[in-house]
Amino acid sequence: MISRRVLLRVLLICCFTLVALFSATPSALALGGAQPPLDQPAPEFTLPTNTGDGEISLSDYRGQWVVVYFYPKDFTSGCTLEARRFQQDLPKYRNRNTQILGISADDVDSHAEFCDAEGLRFPLLADVGGAVSKAYGSWLGYVSLRHTYLIDPEGILRERYVGVNPAIHSAEVLTRLDELQGIASAAV
Repeated sequence: MISRRVLLRVLLICCFTLVALFSATPSALALGGAQPPLDQPAPEFTLPTNTGDGEISLSDYRGQWVVVYFYPKDFTSGCTLEARRFQQDLPKYRNRNTQILGISADDVDSHAEFCDAEGLRFPLLADVGGAVSKAYGSWLGYVSLRHTYLIDPEGILRERYVGVNPAIHSAEVLTRLDELQGIASAAV
């Protein structure tokens, strides 16, 4: 039987732990780590890609909105569905001055095959070591997690999604993008 003294000590430790967690962490937590704070500059990155000159930096897209979406693996069912939805809505993103960038731990060759197989016309970036995924709190062991970040034309992080449903996610992002850009919902 547990004594009152031990029970009280355990409760006190739990309370202090909760207070420390909620008061010492300025950014949100999600599976994968601390999330970068909203309304602050998004973590900068440069990664290899299968398109263009071979490397893409977030700063290449200053003056545009950017959807940075992390996903676990090329050619898997959820990741394929999510990529197809972004591709399907690509004209809507372009009409909103928005670039889509997909990031996973797969290499450039895998991304090239995935883009060719699925007809993807937006860049996929290779974060093989997970450094960028870690900076965005989207890394779990050896894969990127399914998280998305919406970055404004000045490079400020405006929205994040950590509970992503691939089937409806692109529509969610478009709706939020319209809200942030002040576009009337009737224009969708």
